[in-house]
Amino acid sequence: MKTTQFLLLCILGAALLSAVNCNNANGPGTCCFKLYSGRIQANLIKSYRLTDHRCPKSAIIFITKKSRLVCVDASASWTQRIMKRLDQSSF
Repeated sequence: MKTTQFLLLCILGAALLSAVNCNNANGPGTCCFKLYSGRIQANLIKSYRLTDHRCPKSAIIFITKKSRLVCVDASASWTQRIMKRLDQSSF
């Protein structure tokens, strides 16, 4: 009886350990699954960052002056203009 209980305890411990390892997987930090369809005024944007290359959609994450994150299309011309303006103002 004790052997069966010990074996069951080992199996349960292995299952819990594998669940913890899966939660600590190294994946992309922030991905965008839905993009904002409108335009954002450039004076509301504080900074931006690119999504990780492992994300399903290539996007730009704008950080507003109120610290909100907004996902936008990386290929949109207005997005490119705001990024260029932010890059020039940071130097």
